[in-house]
Amino acid sequence: MPKKASDAARALRIGAAAELLDVSVATLRRWEAQGRIRSARSAGGQRTISLAEVERLRRARRASDRAMATRSARNRFEGVVTRIERDKVAALVEVLAGPHRVVSLVTREAVDDMKLEIGDEVVAVVKATNVMIELREQRYARRRE
Repeated sequence: MPKKASDAARALRIGAAAELLDVSVATLRRWEAQGRIRSARSAGGQRTISLAEVERLRRARRASDRAMATRSARNRFEGVVTRIERDKVAALVEVLAGPHRVVSLVTREAVDDMKLEIGDEVVAVVKATNVMIELREQRYARRRE
């Protein structure tokens, strides 16, 4: 049965839905493959997600955030593990969280205990007590001359 015009008007392209949910398009595609979200195709073949589906996901994520309210760390980035480098003691874990890349240095034992693998969905929790200073690129270039 063809969709009504009003249904199409209440659907978002996948990129817009990803932005509203603060995740990457790749994450939404993965969630679709896992059955966590439902999408449709527009007449032009573009993947769309209904506003109701986006709101359902937002409510679920807010409920998840409330469940974590007992923790002091508020900077939580849901993402996917894209790289793991282990040595004898430490491991570098890279997480792609939306448009951000988060890199963490943890013990190899922690990575092994979690059985962490590339492609795993994780939450990177940032609790920082330090502030880093960066030099603007123009000034850095002048200093190198």
